[in-house]
Amino acid sequence: MKPRTIEVKIQGGDAWVWLNRPETRNALDEVMIEELTAALLRLSEGDEVRTVILGGRGPAFCAGADLNWMRRMAQFSDTENEADALRLATMLRTLAELPKPVVARVHGHAYAGGLGLVAACDLVVAAETAEFCLSEVRLGLVPATISPYVLRAFGVRAAQRYMLTSERFGASEAFRQGLVHVLCPPENLDSSIANLLAHLRAGGPQALARTKHLIAEVDGKPLDDRLVGLTAKTIADVRSSAEAREGVSAFFEKRGPDWATRQVAS
Repeated sequence: MKPRTIEVKIQGGDAWVWLNRPETRNALDEVMIEELTAALLRLSEGDEVRTVILGGRGPAFCAGADLNWMRRMAQFSDTENEADALRLATMLRTLAELPKPVVARVHGHAYAGGLGLVAACDLVVAAETAEFCLSEVRLGLVPATISPYVLRAFGVRAAQRYMLTSERFGASEAFRQGLVHVLCPPENLDSSIANLLAHLRAGGPQALARTKHLIAEVDGKPLDDRLVGLTAKTIADVRSSAEAREGVSAFFEKRGPDWATRQVAS
């Protein structure tokens, strides 16, 4: 029986999701895409998991697409190729829209589709030695399915440079461009993530999910009556929720909210 390409470990409300093809530097293929999508869908349900951390086993986060998989796909019909590409696009969307904060734990290479995974996460912690590249055009390919997330993470001007030149760049440049939120020595990756997780646990689970959804709804939209109405309705709805009432009561009573208490107990 072949080992699973995705490994999930749940610890105290945090789900550590590991890309588990270290012999290929965690290159993406159809099996990994299917297994990662399924894992993310499972983690999106219920209250057991508060946050998700995505990392890679072995020497790299993710080296991009498995070229043997790409070679096989080139022999398929247009219909089969489109269906296969849609599975990748769906996996990225599932990651980006997960109703829980997702933190990327990046070391080694994050190339092509691997960089797309990073860009689709909410927060990114990277080792100072990590290396990034949008290498598709050098293979005569296009960074198509990852483009919405790369453009959102970088902004158009920086994305144009790296999508067109396919040059490699280091973690400090990724940090400067805003792709990476926290930069640290490799040995401090997990402690830096632990610091972020402590901050995330302070937020109400429903509030975090609603905030993620709000960001997607507001980003890039014109400041018009529709957007103003959307933001007003969002806060009006949330104010009357049980979670908001609990959060405000806890503040005035100088105690931790119940979601923080439940987290400590777990």
